[in-house]
Amino acid sequence: MGENRDAKWFAEKLNDRTIRGIAIETSALIRAGALPVGTKLPPIRDLAFALGISPATLSEAWSELRRQKIISGRGRNGTWVSGDRFVAKPVRLASVGDYGDGALNLTAAVPDVRLLPKLEAAMAYGASAENLNSYERSRILPELEEEVRKAWPYEPEAFLATNGGYNAVYTLINALVMPGASVAIEDPTGMRLLDILEDRGARIIPVKCDEEGPLPSSLEEALKYRPVAFVFQPRIHSVTGQSVSPARMASLAGVLRDKDTLIVEDDGVADISTAPRHSMGHLFPDRVIHILSFSKTHGPDLRLAVLSSSRAIIDQIQSYRSFSSGWTSRILQAAAAWLLRDAATEACLDHARKTYRERRAGLIDALGERGVKALHGEGLCAWIPVSSEPFAMVTLAARGIAVHPGAKFSILPSSHLRVATANLSERRDEVADAIALAAVHT
Repeated sequence: MGENRDAKWFAEKLNDRTIRGIAIETSALIRAGALPVGTKLPPIRDLAFALGISPATLSEAWSELRRQKIISGRGRNGTWVSGDRFVAKPVRLASVGDYGDGALNLTAAVPDVRLLPKLEAAMAYGASAENLNSYERSRILPELEEEVRKAWPYEPEAFLATNGGYNAVYTLINALVMPGASVAIEDPTGMRLLDILEDRGARIIPVKCDEEGPLPSSLEEALKYRPVAFVFQPRIHSVTGQSVSPARMASLAGVLRDKDTLIVEDDGVADISTAPRHSMGHLFPDRVIHILSFSKTHGPDLRLAVLSSSRAIIDQIQSYRSFSSGWTSRILQAAAAWLLRDAATEACLDHARKTYRERRAGLIDALGERGVKALHGEGLCAWIPVSSEPFAMVTLAARGIAVHPGAKFSILPSSHLRVATANLSERRDEVADAIALAAVHT
């Protein structure tokens, strides 16, 4: 039989009294073992009174946990933790539908495989990597470090190779952020970033953005919650396609000065951008974590990203990794180093960069001609304003076009569509016509 936790105990543990906050923080307590399987939860009215919220708010939070099979029971018999059925999953990513063969699927902002470099020679080279098949938990292959240093935006103390960009974020969040801690993140942002933070049980503090990047005033407001980290995409935003301007970067650095918040710079779209790499690492080398992914540029099956930070932070992240893989394949690291030296690969990337930009701009221009105003930018998708997300989604689905609603990328109210453009080489006008119909709901 499990333990009982009274309303006072919960009131001391739950800081975010919103529906979403209660659900996230309660699931974090369950995962951490503070609420073992079989624990009986307090009556809704008692707990709502202790939290200073309405019973309806708490009921909604409990309903969300029931849907996830985290708690069970209701009514006179009480509600219980049924964590033996709890399975963590990325809720936003897992809700992506199967649209069938007939649909034009513009949900996945992934590279066009026809524009990726050939890997045969690189992989053959990688098979002779230094220290191959050793169980030594090395942080990064020396030749890969030598290559990435050439274009890194600052001089860091240490590097670490990881199994892709999201693996880098997932690992550092689990290594450095305790469940229930606050994390500031630009809004909108990558849905998988939100999945990672919610899985960790973090309290997500949104930082509003405009076309130049996160708003300094919004970041300043977020810092009042003393977040452990601020996560943003300085070079090209994976959702909106906008880049942080140098002036905005300087303003954000001013807000972050004299704070102890970790600064996580996620360069996930990487050299698909024409914007130069930049970082706050030269200002805050002891707390910047800068991530560069090679998935969008050189191929997702390379499973490779590189991050930099202080030696102390790299040691903490590597210590957490030791519970699992311990190191990233030396074959893949050596292959990436070979690709970074290869002139043909660089020419391939130049062509891909130009093609992605033309495809994205072509859709934005076509929408503009139809009265739908969206911002030009770069990357693999477009962020398109609409008057009603549900109406727009239904309208596009009726025409066999699948996109993502903006709500997947935000914890604030959203009225946008995220439309993948990287593979939109044909049917552009058809898509623009459909979006124009979907964008306005009267």
